[in-house]
Amino acid sequence: MTSLVWDGCINVRDLGGLGTVDGVTTQHGRIVRADNLRKLSKRGRKALLDHGVARVLDLRFPEELAEDPEGDLPVEVVHVSLFGDSRTPVWQAEQNAAMDRAATAEEYLVWSYGAFLDRYRDKFAAAVQAIADAPEGAVVVHCLGGKDRTGLLTALLLRVAGVPVEAVAEEYALTEAALAPTTPAWIALAPDEAERRRRELMRPAPATAMVEVLRGLDERYGGVVDYLRGAGVTDDTLERIRERLVAA
Repeated sequence: MTSLVWDGCINVRDLGGLGTVDGVTTQHGRIVRADNLRKLSKRGRKALLDHGVARVLDLRFPEELAEDPEGDLPVEVVHVSLFGDSRTPVWQAEQNAAMDRAATAEEYLVWSYGAFLDRYRDKFAAAVQAIADAPEGAVVVHCLGGKDRTGLLTALLLRVAGVPVEAVAEEYALTEAALAPTTPAWIALAPDEAERRRRELMRPAPATAMVEVLRGLDERYGGVVDYLRGAGVTDDTLERIRERLVAA
């Protein structure tokens, strides 16, 4: 795993360099995870192109796209709204209520990640398919901060490639430090105490939470591969994900 400097973004990592249970290593220049690419400067866009990016997979809600369009990136952009078709008031109210009930960030993350995986299985399948179908070159996966939507999809991809659960969780946890420079200001902008506490809960990215989420998929579905198969992802698609990540 290598952190990348793409001016304008703060949470960009190449998923190469991670060992798998088969004794091979994920390759650099295949899949990159990032925060909102809309923030890239001209220099940042050049860095993206220099990295060989051929497709961008944007996981944001349609409302987010409307408020903050992708811009004029000179590469193919595919949109999959990973956490449902729309961030409706009902959707947001459910998340707020769950955060208000949660005693810790980990408690909220484990619940919400598990719920998203169960409810939006078809969206995760579509996102995996979009990566498998991408043209030769690197694929960038991003959402807003690159933590939740991007973090969950990245975890699935790495598990398909055979990266151990603990290593996947450690990679996920790097996001907390990456976003730390901007987090205090974001929390300070909360309009009231309830929202401030919610933002505090959304700040951490504990490895233990991702371990529990992935173990939950093992228990409910028999593992990530069977979770995706049950959503309609074919063995050919899964193999193309593996090849993209690990083939020399």
